[in-house]
Amino acid sequence: MTDTTATQTQTGILGWVERTGNKLPDPVFIFFYLIIALVVISIICAAAGVSALHPVTIDEGTGSALVIEATSLLSAENIQRLWVEMPTTFTHFHPLGYVLVVMLGAGVAERSGFFAAGMSAAVRGAPTFLLTPVVALVAMLGNHAADAGYVVLIPLAGILFAAAGRHPLAGIAAAFAGVSGGFSANISPGQLDALLFGITEEAVIASSLDPSFATNIAGNWYFIAAMTFLYLPIIWYVTDKIIEPRLGAWTGGASAGASAAADDTSPDPDEHTGAAAKKGLRWAGFAALAVVALWAVMVFAPGTPLINEAACLTDTGARVDDCSIHTELDPFYRSLVAAFFVLFLATGWAYGKAAGTINNHRDLVAMMAEAMKDMGYYLVLAFAAAHFVAMFGWSNLGLISAVHGADAIQSTGLPLPLVIGLMVLFAALLNLFVGSASAKWALLAPILVPMLMLLGISPEGATAAYRVGDSATNIITPLMVYFPLILVFAQRWQKDFGLGSLTAMMLPYSLWLLVSGVVLIVGWFYLGIPLGPDAPVAYALPDTAGMAPAATQ
Repeated sequence: MTDTTATQTQTGILGWVERTGNKLPDPVFIFFYLIIALVVISIICAAAGVSALHPVTIDEGTGSALVIEATSLLSAENIQRLWVEMPTTFTHFHPLGYVLVVMLGAGVAERSGFFAAGMSAAVRGAPTFLLTPVVALVAMLGNHAADAGYVVLIPLAGILFAAAGRHPLAGIAAAFAGVSGGFSANISPGQLDALLFGITEEAVIASSLDPSFATNIAGNWYFIAAMTFLYLPIIWYVTDKIIEPRLGAWTGGASAGASAAADDTSPDPDEHTGAAAKKGLRWAGFAALAVVALWAVMVFAPGTPLINEAACLTDTGARVDDCSIHTELDPFYRSLVAAFFVLFLATGWAYGKAAGTINNHRDLVAMMAEAMKDMGYYLVLAFAAAHFVAMFGWSNLGLISAVHGADAIQSTGLPLPLVIGLMVLFAALLNLFVGSASAKWALLAPILVPMLMLLGISPEGATAAYRVGDSATNIITPLMVYFPLILVFAQRWQKDFGLGSLTAMMLPYSLWLLVSGVVLIVGWFYLGIPLGPDAPVAYALPDTAGMAPAATQ
C-alpha cells in the first residue's frame, strides 16, 4: 500500500523536531564531524594548559595526585597511534564482539520464523479481556527479536483487536508502545544489554579510572525486569482508558487489516501458525531447556568452568569471610553473551528443522550469513564510534571533563538521585533528534560514565538511567526508523491517519512511560537496590591511592 500522508507538513513542536532532525546528517557522519571538532578542541585545550588531578593515581615523582593534561590529537604520538592502531581500535571496540556474537544466533531464530511464531502464538491465544496486557507484554519481550517485534507483532495486534470488536488502532498503539516505548524493559538481558554494556565498558577503560572493570550484561537485569512490571499496567491503562475511548467504537469489521497484512511491507502473521509452527515451537522449547540445563551444569556441578572458587580463597586455601558469591560467579556473568548466542541458535535451529524452514546445515549457515549482512550498517557506525571514543581518551578530554563536571555537580548540592533523573530527561530529549540507541550512548558514555563514577554512581547505574530516557520518546519522534512503517500499518485501517495522528496517539504513552521511568530510577537510587547481579547502584573508586574523588585544579 502506498503511503499518501507520511509527508504531510507538521507544525508546532512536532514540526520543529521533524525539520530539525531531518537536517542532521547520518549518525556515522555525526561521529566523523565530532572527531574533527574534537581534534580542534584538543589543540586549543592543550595550548591553554587545561588539566585536572587524577582521582585515583598518584605521581610517583611528587607523591601527590597525578596531573592529567589535555593532549593535542595532532601530536606526533597521537597521529602515529591513529594510523598504526586503526585496525586494533576498530576490532577491540567492545560492543562489536558482543553484538556480532549474539546476532549470529538471533539471526537464525528470526529467519527460521521462531520469533514470529512465538509472538503470534502468545497473542493469538489471549482471552479478549486480557488482550491489551498480553500484547504489551509480548511486545516488550519481543525486543529480543529485534525487527520481528515491529514487522510481525504490531500489524498482528491490529488484526486481533479488530477481530475482538475493538479498535485496531488501539492494538497497534499498545504493541508499538511495548516494542518501542518499552524498548529497554524485559525479563532477561539480551542483545541491547550486550550492545550498551559494551559501550559502557569501553568508556570506563578509556577513562582509566578503574582498569579492573569488566562488563556484565546482566548488570541491569533486576532493573529492566522492574521496568517490565511497571510499564505493563501503564500501557494497559493508557490503551484502555485513554486511547481507545478517544478512538471510539470500531465498526469496520476484522477484514480491513487482514487483507492488507500479506503485502510486501511485513510478513503475513498467518504464516506463523498451524501444525508446523506448533511442532517447531515445541522443539524450540526442548532446545531452550537443553541450553539452560547445560549452563546450569556448568555452574552448579562440582569443579565446573563457570565458577571461580579460587577467587574467594586465600593462598593457604582458607575461604575469605566477606567474599561475595558474585565474585565466584564472574565467569558465569561473562559467559552470558555466549549463552544467548547458543540459546538463540539452538531454538531457531530446532524450530526451523521441525517447521520445515531449515532443511540442512547450509540453510543454517546462510541464515547466519544473512544476519551478518544486516549488521553492515552497524559495522560502519561502530568504526566511526570506536575512533571517536578512542581519540576522546587519547586527548584526556574525557577524563578532564568528567572530573570538572563531577566537581561542578557536587558544588550544586543536588542529590544524586535527582542528578540521575535529570540525566534521564536529557537522554529523552536527545532521542528526539538522534534515533540510534548505540549512537547516542557512544556519544554520551565517554563523559557521563566516568563523571557519574566520580560522583559515586556505578557504570551500571549510568547505563540504566540512559536506557529509561532513550526508550520513552522513541514512539513520538518521526525520526525513529520504524515510525513510517507504523504509519502504514495504521493507514490500513484508517486511510486519513497521518503523521500528526500517530504522534498524538502515542504522546500519552510517552509521557506516562517517561514520568514513571524517572520515578522508578530516582526511587531505585534512593533505596540503593542492586541493578543486577553484582551490580550495585553505588560505586567507589579504587582506594589504592587513598584519594578523594573529583579533585580538580
